Amino acid sequence: MKDYDNAAANMAPRDWVQVLAKYREPSTWRSSFELGVSLVPFVILWVLACWVAQYSYLAAFAISVLNGCFLLRLFCIQHDCGHGSFFANRRVSDWVGRGLGIVTLTPYDVWRRTHSIHHSHAGDLDHRGIGDVMTLTTEEYHQRTAFGRFLYRAYRHPLVMFGLGPTYLFFLQNRLPLSCMDQGRKYWISALGTNAALAVILGVIVWFGGWQALVLVFLPTSLIAASIGVWLFYVQHQFEQTQWDTHDDWQVHDAALHGSSHYDLPPILRWFSANIGIHHVHHLYARIPFYRLSEVLRDHKELVECSRMTLRESWRCASLDLWDTQSRRLVSFKEARALRKVAAA
Repeated sequence: MKDYDNAAANMAPRDWVQVLAKYREPSTWRSSFELGVSLVPFVILWVLACWVAQYSYLAAFAISVLNGCFLLRLFCIQHDCGHGSFFANRRVSDWVGRGLGIVTLTPYDVWRRTHSIHHSHAGDLDHRGIGDVMTLTTEEYHQRTAFGRFLYRAYRHPLVMFGLGPTYLFFLQNRLPLSCMDQGRKYWISALGTNAALAVILGVIVWFGGWQALVLVFLPTSLIAASIGVWLFYVQHQFEQTQWDTHDDWQVHDAALHGSSHYDLPPILRWFSANIGIHHVHHLYARIPFYRLSEVLRDHKELVECSRMTLRESWRCASLDLWDTQSRRLVSFKEARALRKVAAA
């Protein structure tokens, strides 16, 4: 596989754009099928969990955990809609995305704007803060006060990053378009319209299923999907050999190929995550439908090993916290202290 990695390195990242352009066309039939095999089981499992809750809270909870995986897949489809890659007709993609945004607790137009900023500036040290995971350099971290360092360490702690963080993001932050406060009424309509539709759906759930449907079905399903989704987004960019540069040295295609991972998951997890782990290809050409990303790897083996990470290898990413500009890699707080001592000596 080293030959493939070298081949990818020898080909300029921007040259891949022309190569990947032939994979951009979605199939209306295939997209409709993928939406159906994700949405129909999701609804069925929802109804089943609500019904089972009358007899067994534990069984209802277990079904809801499984359904969180289908909700994750629906979010990934919404993600493709946001890139205009799911249906050839952009208006259809947008309205499907808006509908799914109610289910995923994500105002579609607000998310699409922040996610577009993420794609436009991923890996740019001078454009952090919107649509990304907050990441400080070692220098920035040590320049903070003791309390500032404590807050950052708390933010990067796995329990916060993958537990409290997703809960806050999807249940609270997504309710108001804070990142688009001055960008026009479109984003307020998106957020408040999603909130209104969600309130109606939750009202119907409680009316017919009682509070146990809310606690045992809605909350577990949503929280499982949110936590897994945040983890996926995290490891797609927060790995040791990722790439960050100041704006003057930053190149969008270099950052896409080398600053995004190929999260090589087992087939069942790849299906539920809609190939989002093939993230380096996605960032190089975001208009490729998720179900065609595997075609890219099949046809271009040199991309398989590029920034590849297995499920087992990915757990280490949770301990990486700071970007070290000298060694050009993400390091843990412990490693940062050691590097600082060496520099001082």
